[in-house]
Amino acid sequence: MNGKFMVIDPSKDFAKLKGLSSPTRLDILRLLHENGPTNINVIAERLSLPQSSVSSNVRILEEAGLIETETRKGRKGNQKLCRAVYDEFVIIFNKGTESQGNNAIEVSMPLGLYSNCEVTGPCGICSTEGIIGLLDVPATFLDPERMKASLLWFTSGFVEYQFPNNTKITQSPVDAIEFVMELSSEVPGTNANWPSDITVSVNGRELGVWTSPGDFGDKRGTLTPGWWKLKGSQYGMLKSWTVNHSGTYVDGVRISDVTLNEIGLSDHHSIRLRIEVKPDARHPGGVNIFGRGFGNYDQDIVMRIRPRH
Repeated sequence: MNGKFMVIDPSKDFAKLKGLSSPTRLDILRLLHENGPTNINVIAERLSLPQSSVSSNVRILEEAGLIETETRKGRKGNQKLCRAVYDEFVIIFNKGTESQGNNAIEVSMPLGLYSNCEVTGPCGICSTEGIIGLLDVPATFLDPERMKASLLWFTSGFVEYQFPNNTKITQSPVDAIEFVMELSSEVPGTNANWPSDITVSVNGRELGVWTSPGDFGDKRGTLTPGWWKLKGSQYGMLKSWTVNHSGTYVDGVRISDVTLNEIGLSDHHSIRLRIEVKPDARHPGGVNIFGRGFGNYDQDIVMRIRPRH
């Protein structure tokens, strides 16, 4: 254990609250905390539960980002090892959440409106109506029809978005900037155990890396259109990168010391967001980025700037 803790905002972290809402799942987390990485068969034996029940609850915990799993070869085939990610959970009821939300400057960026890109295949773009351009041809990412994109994927490289820097207009001091997007790893077909290191940068400054656990296809995404085959990526995890005066956080968990001062909001007339999978990453597992009409969340890439009060 690394002494990691997670801050949960009950107004938006519904998946995490769901993961913690079951006595069975709490028992699984407690066992993993005490024993370290444990396979599903042992969990079922220790808790006197059917393996099917443990598997379904482990899947919910994994989707919520509360545990990580790894498939290893055992004496009798493969075994799925589960590991708890956090030691502590802190639920914060912020009295100022509503007023801050009303005063926040929010911009929703359509998925296909990237201003720069450089990707490697396998890769592709599609709208809610069908595939755009040619699959696995990086030049397709320059197709004007990309403006209709609701899902894009690539193996390595980046897409970069240019948001308006509205702080230059309001002249307001900023407390935090947040980027919210739905992401998963990318593998031909799907594989829930396919880690990928996804790097996010703002104005050329790397904020840090989030490791996506896999490419999810166990069920159709809530919004994913019917024409999209079930063997393709179905949904991702909604992730929030927040930069404030103390550092950078993903879903409330500190990942780096990069602060607002280091991304130079006052020095630029735009805010450049880069989403990248580096070819030399420890886990170069590609990325899917989901927009409106695909996945589980009806949104594109959202930027929120929270002014100081």
